[in-house]
Amino acid sequence: MAFIDDIKRFWQAGNLLQHIIIINVAVFLVFKVLAVGAALFAADLSPVLSFTSLPSTLSALLHKPWTLITYMFVHISLWEILFNMLWLYWLGRIFLEFFTPKQLGGLYFLGGIGGAALFILAYTALPALSGQQVALMGSSAAILAIVVGTAIYAPDYRINLLLFGQISLKWVALITVFIDFLGLESGNTGGHLSHLGGILVGLWFGLAIRNGHDITRWLNAAIDWVVNLFSGKQWHMEKRNAGTQRHNPHRQNGGNARQHKPQPPTESEIDAILDKLKQNGYAALSDEEKATLFRASGKK
Repeated sequence: MAFIDDIKRFWQAGNLLQHIIIINVAVFLVFKVLAVGAALFAADLSPVLSFTSLPSTLSALLHKPWTLITYMFVHISLWEILFNMLWLYWLGRIFLEFFTPKQLGGLYFLGGIGGAALFILAYTALPALSGQQVALMGSSAAILAIVVGTAIYAPDYRINLLLFGQISLKWVALITVFIDFLGLESGNTGGHLSHLGGILVGLWFGLAIRNGHDITRWLNAAIDWVVNLFSGKQWHMEKRNAGTQRHNPHRQNGGNARQHKPQPPTESEIDAILDKLKQNGYAALSDEEKATLFRASGKK
């Protein structure tokens, strides 16, 4: 069918950020269709929601471990998914100016897992919440990890806000954290607690990456292993692959890169790369600079 082919082409043309948004929107539409059917036929939709949303107790989670992932793609409110997807698209594009799509995907999942962990911990340990049976859904914790991680890594990156003009990312993150903290006394205490869990993961990512450590690496390695196990393919990093193709001079005129031996880097090139590494961390290096550094270390 032409319609299915169009969807496939649209999916294949998008990057990982767009894929995450598409999945969230598709799940939302499925639940809306189910809600319409439930309303027309007087059916109960709560079992479906219970199957995909995160429970507030560890014992219940052990019976539904998949909800640790599924909850962060489930939205019921139109305004909630609209706000979350705009927030993800806006800050996700800024994130991709510094990092790879693969790191964005890893941080999205880690942020969601961090939000789930704090949510369950709070309903287990806090006297005011202990014993309550509630459920969590939504991508806010995962998205806030990306927002805060970007703000920690590039705090002075300036963006334009309607009515406010230009403002640094650090202030956007601080205001967001403050709003979620104040929201703890609202009727959505569990939701705001999960947001704070995602914020803590974003803080961890930003501080670690500034010191040259990528906390998403182990998760991405695990995903690569699973994908390789079933299909023999890597979870592609679109931005990195595109950058490699742009900067590879041996691909010009049909040349074979393996037939050309790369020139050894000069001392000045190595010094410049080491200065950049010291100031901005490993993630700030381009693919060419990483390859140059690798060749230099191998030579030594």
